[in-house]
Amino acid sequence: MTKFGELINLDIPVLIDFYFEWDKTGNNPHDVLRHVVAALGDKAKVIKIDIEKNEVLADALKVKANPTFIIYKGGTMKWRQSGEMDANTLISLVEQYA
Repeated sequence: MTKFGELINLDIPVLIDFYFEWDKTGNNPHDVLRHVVAALGDKAKVIKIDIEKNEVLADALKVKANPTFIIYKGGTMKWRQSGEMDANTLISLVEQYA
């Protein structure tokens, strides 16, 4: 697997969704991210990271809520928020850093 530093050190925005797979809320976060990926195309990279399978990374970034979204560009964190978000909001946020 690619190291985290390599994933976030891109010249395009990188949206990361830290999530717990076992969370079964009424909303389907996978559908939201599919819309985000389709809308952004090559302008950004979208990555899902399972908190349970990546506890060390989640702890290092102090990820406590499900989901937690973080946008990086050029290796620098640009934005971060926890809680459910709709696709249009995420698309707008990522486009600010494109």
